[in-house]
Amino acid sequence: MCLVRFLAGLTDPRDRRGRRFPLTALVAAAAAGVLAGARPLAAIAEWTADAPPWALRALGFTVDPFTRSVAVPHATTVMRLLGRLDGDAFDNVICAFLQARAHSRQSGESRRWRAVAVDGKQLRGSRAGGGKAVWLLAAMDHAGTVIAQRQIDAKSNETPAFIPLLDGLPLENTVVTADAAHTQHANGQWLRNHGAHYIAVVKGNHPGLLKLPWHDIGLDHKDRTRGRGRLEVRHLKTVAFRHLDYPGARQALRVMRWRMDLTSKKITIERLYFVTSLPPGAATGEQIAGWIRGHWKIENQLHHVRDTTFAEDASTTRTGSLPR
Repeated sequence: MCLVRFLAGLTDPRDRRGRRFPLTALVAAAAAGVLAGARPLAAIAEWTADAPPWALRALGFTVDPFTRSVAVPHATTVMRLLGRLDGDAFDNVICAFLQARAHSRQSGESRRWRAVAVDGKQLRGSRAGGGKAVWLLAAMDHAGTVIAQRQIDAKSNETPAFIPLLDGLPLENTVVTADAAHTQHANGQWLRNHGAHYIAVVKGNHPGLLKLPWHDIGLDHKDRTRGRGRLEVRHLKTVAFRHLDYPGARQALRVMRWRMDLTSKKITIERLYFVTSLPPGAATGEQIAGWIRGHWKIENQLHHVRDTTFAEDASTTRTGSLPR
């Protein structure tokens, strides 16, 4: 699976008379430099300058017919190009590449359901004086593949970006998980209209669920895990309703979690409530519990990796599309 083929679909923002280097080669070299450990734009340019000729040719740079050498760009060239690229178009290209790559690996697998987590991330270093930092909303399937990303308007929040983020994606047999900020009637109705199901977090906006006789409802699933210095026990209960005040909701869920710190022996208890459009019997208690817990993979496998491995929050770049 070749990233360069997908990058060929990007629109070049440069004037035709000033294009010395191919767009795909510049962007592919930036990606390769970052994967090799380069962080600042100057370091990406240095990596490109030091790359062997065969690697530069593979990335798409051309060979001078007279000198037989491969010319490489200056750091300013890379910076100006990345700052002018259409962020939405670039995200669409990268997500299409990641999905195709994941599909080629899973071509022999057949799954009835696909779980997709939606969550936002702030690029802390992009905050200008008196301004707001860049905020991105991403959708990632629970297998770890990012399938969509959008930048949130500086004068808005995550909620209005939920539907535009998922619009155009194949959502049949998809279960969407998100935090309480996205438990909006319009979002639930839109997902059902497009063939998707949801597991929506419920807080004080549905007090009736909190007053149900949960102690009389049978246990659907329980699990026990130990790691990172703590012991966790989780119980899931589900109950079906004829009518819930949320579009397409068929079941109410409660997860009760006991967590013990193995060092201090302190125990904390947490109760979480959800509604889901999945009808009874469509998924097992183990599957539903796995999707609820798996939602936080977007924090561990995407946001955490971008901050710790790629030092995203440490970047103070603020120009154009560069932070994104």
